[in-house]
Amino acid sequence: MSSPLHFLRTTRFLPLFVTQFLGAFNDNLFKNAVVILVTFTLAERMGADAGVLVAAAAGVFILPFFLFSASAGQLADQREKSRLIRRIKLIEIPIMGLATLGFWLGNGWMLLATLFLMGTQSTFFGPLKYGILPDHLHEDELIGGNAWIETGTFIAILLGSIIGGVVIASEGGAQAIGWMLLTVAALGFAASRFIPAAEPQRGGGAAPIDWHVPRATGAILKQALSERALRLSILGISWFWLVGAAFLSLFPLIGKELLGATAGVVTLFLTLFSVGIGIGSMLCNKLLAGRVDARYVPVGALGITLFAADLYLALSGVTPSSAESLGVGAFLSTFLGWRVSVDLMGLAVSGGLFIVPLYALLQTRSEEGERSQTIAANNIVNAGFMVVSALAVMALRGFGVGLPEIVLSIGLINLIVAIYVVGLLPDVVLKRLLQGVLRLLYRVEVSGVEHFAAAGERVVIVVNHLSFLDPVLLAAFLPERPLFAVNSGIAKRWWVRPFLHLVEAYPVDPADPFSIRAMARRVGEGNRLAIFPEGRITVTGALMKVYEGPGVIADRADATLLPIQLEGAQYTHFSRIRDKIKPRLFPHIRMTILPPRRMQVPAEIKGRGRRKRIGAALYDLMCEMQVRSGNDARTLTDALADAWRIHGDERPILEDITRKPVTYARVMVGAQALGRPLAAFTQPEEAVGLLLPNSVATVSTFFGLSVTGRIPAMLNFSAGPASIASAARTACLKSVVTSCKFIAAGKLEPVIEALQADGRRIVYLEEIAANIGRVDKLRALAAAWRRRLARPARKRADEAAVILFTSGSEGAPKGVVLSHRNLLANCQQLSARLDYDATDRIFNALPVFHSFGLTGGLLLPLLSGVRGFLYPSPLHYRVIPELVYDTNSTILFGTDTFLAGYARVANAYDFYSLRRVFAGAEKVRQSTRDAWFEQFGLRILEGYGATETSPALSANTAMHCRIGTVGRLLPGITYRLEPVPGIDTGGRLVVRGPNVMKGYLKADNPGVLQPPADGEYDTGDIVSIDEDGFVTIQGRAKRFAKIAGEMISLGAVEEAVGRVWPGVPHAVVNLPDARKGEKLVLVTEQEGAHTAALRQAFQVDGLPELALPREMIVVKSMPLLGTGKLNHPAIKQLAVEAGY
Repeated sequence: MSSPLHFLRTTRFLPLFVTQFLGAFNDNLFKNAVVILVTFTLAERMGADAGVLVAAAAGVFILPFFLFSASAGQLADQREKSRLIRRIKLIEIPIMGLATLGFWLGNGWMLLATLFLMGTQSTFFGPLKYGILPDHLHEDELIGGNAWIETGTFIAILLGSIIGGVVIASEGGAQAIGWMLLTVAALGFAASRFIPAAEPQRGGGAAPIDWHVPRATGAILKQALSERALRLSILGISWFWLVGAAFLSLFPLIGKELLGATAGVVTLFLTLFSVGIGIGSMLCNKLLAGRVDARYVPVGALGITLFAADLYLALSGVTPSSAESLGVGAFLSTFLGWRVSVDLMGLAVSGGLFIVPLYALLQTRSEEGERSQTIAANNIVNAGFMVVSALAVMALRGFGVGLPEIVLSIGLINLIVAIYVVGLLPDVVLKRLLQGVLRLLYRVEVSGVEHFAAAGERVVIVVNHLSFLDPVLLAAFLPERPLFAVNSGIAKRWWVRPFLHLVEAYPVDPADPFSIRAMARRVGEGNRLAIFPEGRITVTGALMKVYEGPGVIADRADATLLPIQLEGAQYTHFSRIRDKIKPRLFPHIRMTILPPRRMQVPAEIKGRGRRKRIGAALYDLMCEMQVRSGNDARTLTDALADAWRIHGDERPILEDITRKPVTYARVMVGAQALGRPLAAFTQPEEAVGLLLPNSVATVSTFFGLSVTGRIPAMLNFSAGPASIASAARTACLKSVVTSCKFIAAGKLEPVIEALQADGRRIVYLEEIAANIGRVDKLRALAAAWRRRLARPARKRADEAAVILFTSGSEGAPKGVVLSHRNLLANCQQLSARLDYDATDRIFNALPVFHSFGLTGGLLLPLLSGVRGFLYPSPLHYRVIPELVYDTNSTILFGTDTFLAGYARVANAYDFYSLRRVFAGAEKVRQSTRDAWFEQFGLRILEGYGATETSPALSANTAMHCRIGTVGRLLPGITYRLEPVPGIDTGGRLVVRGPNVMKGYLKADNPGVLQPPADGEYDTGDIVSIDEDGFVTIQGRAKRFAKIAGEMISLGAVEEAVGRVWPGVPHAVVNLPDARKGEKLVLVTEQEGAHTAALRQAFQVDGLPELALPREMIVVKSMPLLGTGKLNHPAIKQLAVEAGY
């Protein structure tokens, strides 16, 4: 919905608004001046009672509404409206000239005649004013347009009444009023000339205008009141004017007779009432967001009654006073003054909520060719109700009923009307009550409501299913009554029936094969159908299996899919994960309505294949909506505090080889305790090196730097002194944090010497810990709880969160800068696909200086409430299986090299507790897969990523797995394949997504961030992607050899060699060759390796003769990087040194 101010910037509305504002101002300027003049001067001159003349003046003004409304409506429907408005405003000028003459001559009869003419002019202008709005405004602008009209009308009434009374009472006031009336009339005519044309919907002048007043009036009343929606709208609008006129007539009496107040207090009453109407009108526009319906009319009606009742209670204890000495200041200095003011403002705001939707309904439900006549009929009924209001107040006064009792009478009668309105719209009232309760309990936050209207009429709403509360949330907060697909068995249960009153339920028998066809038919009829594609409430807290049914319904009905993501309801007592996570009484619940989508399935795909494709597309949509609605606009420390808030204080969340589990509180307090001394010798946004193993202390140090705005730079302690020193220079590190115990255990003294030689400060955690006293710990405890309870105002999601370094598998390492948003987005992408929950335990031996170890092994479980175990080295092949067994771990991360090592030494029962094994960083060999499946009954799920993408790009999962691939790309990632000469299938993979790095730090330009071009990252990998989205890596672009003009994948050759000698590490490198351009050399640990064994296998596999390695080098152990990947530069150097 656009800003309300846009109405005042468009010529479709502004000229009309100015014209009607000036007209209403002139009416009230003139009427109030006449009333004051008659009361204090002309009544005596005319020989009549002042009260009778004032009543006569009111009657003379309203009489034309009864006499000419029918003709005015017919005329407006049959003529071009803007031209009629200009003529009517032109006629206003001589009418105001007659009024000016009446004021100058002091002729009361002339002024009464002018009042009649003014009433006639207003009678003809009213149907045009409201009738032209739908011609110039879109339907979703009508609420806003009417809100401005009502606001302007009451502000004009207020200003006209005040100025008219003040000016006429001043010296020379009669002459001044005359000139003002003429000037405003001229300005109104000038403004009307800019109103755009609005041609009649029926043929201009096709039907003669019936000037027979009784017959024409009866005809338009019968026509308008015959349709229920129009009749109720007219009666509602008229009731508002009855109540409003009654209160406006009571304001002077309450001020003068009851409160003994001055005229200033009465003016205050008028001001509050007028401003309140404007506020209520604008509030209605904001709440309805352009939708034309009556959902807030019952709220407005009930509000009028409540504030009227409180006004009665406030006034009932007041002793009448005739002193007329209570000024505005004195009145507002009392509690009574503020109470009365709030009640009057509340009455008016409720009135604005009540009337604006009714005017819009009147305009939209009327036939286009009869709209002005309908509005004219409304004006007649309005006038009748206002006359009844005046007579009723006079009668009650005549019977001696006190002013507070009259207010109470209005409130009680309005209560009957409110009850009737509630009876007309019971579901609306129930929705408002439910919204209030749910917002109070769960602080429900709804975003993306504009997408609901944009989805159109034929819509299938797909929602993730977290709890029994989900249908209630949808019924309460969706803009309209959705059609809910409800299991027919569940629909009969007593506790479900109250919910069914909120929605239009469509009972579905799951066993009925025709149910999808029936639901598609209902959607095709223009309904919005809400379905939970998972078919059950999640028992993991994450996405479950997704059925294709909702997608098939949308496909058959040619409907739009509207994805809605719920978050937070899984933590309530209404979920099914209460046994896995401690439920909270009042968790924050978010509902995110995402942009609508349409199923894009080629028409030529039919039958089962089409259903399969639709199911996959629906699953991807559900995953994507989980990522898009996730909260990545925060820092890692904010995410840690949120996880602490969600998962509580009792559960251990992290453990290391000290076997002392820690909670979120301990991690956060440790971070705060370390953060303060670390900040003492560093600057905000400074990169600080971390040379530490996997441990709880490392995690606290990492977050200690993060919480103070420093950037941890994770140094690869296995890379050697020269490489580590180079990385420190690239990132412009001034300080490196490490541990004395770790340096001694790892024999890393040469690394420390190399860093100190470059001028780096070495900071030891043991020294920092020794200087943390009791006061520091208490301060850290307070800071940790402050962070849990309140978010920092500054948003730093796009600032650097960590610096990692590439593995250097194909050259010098580069610094990779990842933001908080990058890392959190990748965690959300993984969470959308991986099936883990709070009962899992993740064992991570991958070093946190590696992106896989940092994101997958540390951040993902830590921020998701999953307990993790950190082990300092993945190379301890005998120890790790024992620890996995001892810790009852259920998920293990590793690389092919490490997993193969564990399989060689582990007992068959060591991994009994594992559910999932994920591998990345290098290709998983078939021999490794076979070993794990045969020995442990476990399937290795291979993934793929890069440090530059935080790191995950794709993954095989339990639900979607295809051996030989690296899985499907994660949600939120888009890609393109650039053609590569010589490669027929696939291409060079280039990706874009929220997890793509901020940029590189390179050795040739230290400390200077080099962002990726256009936000894309070129992986350098040659891949193919099949029709189901599974990615197959053919090799690195740099790991292809061009032999005799043909492109040969070194990775494909290595796979073939692996099938000949399974379980043995090997690598193929390419070296220059004078005859064929390049040649292949095999480096392997296989003893007795010879070319003949390979040649036969290559023929069986269909590999060309050119792919056969011509030379072989047998080594005792292959050079490895710290991450477990083969060190290809070192392997190539071996081949060069061997003379090849």
